[in-house]
Amino acid sequence: MTENVVVLGAGYAGAGAISKLQSELDDNARLTWIADVDYHLVLHESHRAIRDPDVRSDITFPVSDIADPSTRFIQDDVVGVDVDEQVVELADSDSVDYDYVLVALGTQTAYYGIPGLEDHSLTLKSLDDALEIHEAIADASQAATRGEPAQVVIGGAGLSGIQTAGEIAEFRDEHRAPIDIHLVEALEEIFPGNDPEIQQALRDLLEDAGVQIHTDDPITEANEDAIEFDEGEPLEHDVLVWTGGITGREAMDDVDLENEHNRVTTEANFQTSNERVFAVGDSAIVDQGDQPAPPTAQAAWQAADVAGENIARAIENRPLKTWEYEDKGTVVSVGDKAVAHQVKPALGMSLPVDTFGGFAAQNLKKMIAAKWIASITSVNTARKSWSSL
Repeated sequence: MTENVVVLGAGYAGAGAISKLQSELDDNARLTWIADVDYHLVLHESHRAIRDPDVRSDITFPVSDIADPSTRFIQDDVVGVDVDEQVVELADSDSVDYDYVLVALGTQTAYYGIPGLEDHSLTLKSLDDALEIHEAIADASQAATRGEPAQVVIGGAGLSGIQTAGEIAEFRDEHRAPIDIHLVEALEEIFPGNDPEIQQALRDLLEDAGVQIHTDDPITEANEDAIEFDEGEPLEHDVLVWTGGITGREAMDDVDLENEHNRVTTEANFQTSNERVFAVGDSAIVDQGDQPAPPTAQAAWQAADVAGENIARAIENRPLKTWEYEDKGTVVSVGDKAVAHQVKPALGMSLPVDTFGGFAAQNLKKMIAAKWIASITSVNTARKSWSSL
């Protein structure tokens, strides 16, 4: 009997799982890939398009470059999954039956109930988002003067917020644009939850780039012209970008699976509360003992391979593999510069420092993205993208 395997999403987890499933499934399985766009975006480099929209061709890859001819692709929005009927419900197409489905839809922005924030801010969850930020920054800078520069505020000083601030600073410098950049974080320090050494290194790069950092005061309200704080004075903005949180996709609202804030909970083998449904990437909360795997590109890359293999194992009634996340370090860009922290090098060698920047960190970040691109497309494609990474 032919088994219908369906993968939802074209992010890191979805694209990675498709690549693995194509190598694992035999002729007794039919593979269908469903996503709302017909390309894979290297999301952790999407901030590059804020500075220069022309990089889009180097950070997006058509599904045809990833999917085998035998893999059916459907471009549509997933609006639900009926686990009783075993169908995926789509916005504009007929429902798709499945025997096994892998949910890899990623996340959407969380606004934490802050009044006005959703209505008055831009986000960075897609290529279109990055291009919209670029247009908003360009328009605001054209309307500004040296005496009254455009005020750009980024809410949330995690990875996305820091890298967004860095790209806007590069845009300002390249175009000699009158822009003031503010990075706002509710907690005591930027890049919350990370080692103080990398926090300080990133703060130094941001301040060198002229980014004004505001910490330890949460946003309580946003309106068209300013954001309000719990304690401090309001901060005016011409452009407001919010990168402060994630939650699961609305498509998972009413799906009969155990979840937290629409992120599906799974065992360490990616199996959900329904044995026919697997979940991976940011749309999943994967059990790792004391705490779940982090919602990062690194975790999604590692997990996708095992999740794809486990679906093939489930079809063949073989035991499922247990996945354990391995933190291989952190690399964060601030414009053309970067900071690397606790990176695990190849061949088991040790590095003399935990945190470093300069040419080594910049090229390490490029190498990480290039390695991923090569894994889902080809080495030549990765080589062509190098200058934009």
